[in-house]
Amino acid sequence: MVKLSAARYGKDNIRVYKVYRDKEAGTQDVVEMTVGVLLLGDIETSYTQADNSVVVATDTMKNTVYVLAKQHPVSPPERFGSIIASHFVETYKHIHSAQVKIIVHKWTRMTVDGKPHPHSFLRDGADTRNVEAVATEGKGIDVRSAIAGLLVLKSTGSAFHGFIRDEYATLPEVSDRILSTEVDCGWAWDTFPTLKDVEAAVPKYDDAWDSARKITIETFAIDESASVQNTMYKMCEQILTAVPMVKAVDYSLPNKHYFEIDLSWHKGLKNTGKDAEVYAPQTNPNGLIQCTVSR
Repeated sequence: MVKLSAARYGKDNIRVYKVYRDKEAGTQDVVEMTVGVLLLGDIETSYTQADNSVVVATDTMKNTVYVLAKQHPVSPPERFGSIIASHFVETYKHIHSAQVKIIVHKWTRMTVDGKPHPHSFLRDGADTRNVEAVATEGKGIDVRSAIAGLLVLKSTGSAFHGFIRDEYATLPEVSDRILSTEVDCGWAWDTFPTLKDVEAAVPKYDDAWDSARKITIETFAIDESASVQNTMYKMCEQILTAVPMVKAVDYSLPNKHYFEIDLSWHKGLKNTGKDAEVYAPQTNPNGLIQCTVSR
């Protein structure tokens, strides 16, 4: 005897671009995002009995996202994600939970002749602003905001020593090393009872994202890091202090290694220890350090 123990479905990689035109100021603002939608509910028969009467077509989900983008502001993404998720739970009575993921792609206004250009933009980094909003019938809306793909490096100010040494350990202890990582940092908001509560908090989302990014960058740069673990914990503490409505902060930091190259084979050329200047950037394998800090 078998049974369907879990099921959800949806539309992924919905590309959305919206332009805001200020006719009085003669300027335009743009937002580009990728949206994903997943639905959960009383959909078992679509799997077990080929009953499509319970299926909201994934093409319908795509169309719905476009309509809602026209009808509502898409910024901040915490609100727009919550609007989409709430729509599916409220519109289809057999759908009990909707998960919406949004990736906001960066477009930064160009400066031309020392002035902000009214309608031209550039992508000045691969990092993105991400949001996950989950609306659940009878339980409210859970929102997680995030920074993803923020590549950072410092050429000194990081150490790693005092770790377990046994017959498997070959890594040398270092008091000074290059530290580089691609930041994935998220913060979970206190559960919002209704969509109105999400909307009431709109002024806080941008401030929280700015604070989290600033804390991440400044702590990374300034901290005399004893380990990635300790540095990320300090970041979490500061974000929880800066944003009272956040209940937990998480980081996932891959350790991007840069190894010294021994060039002594070439005429005794010194390029290790205090003489190291030329390094070999590594791809795989890499360290991966993760943590969640909660109130």
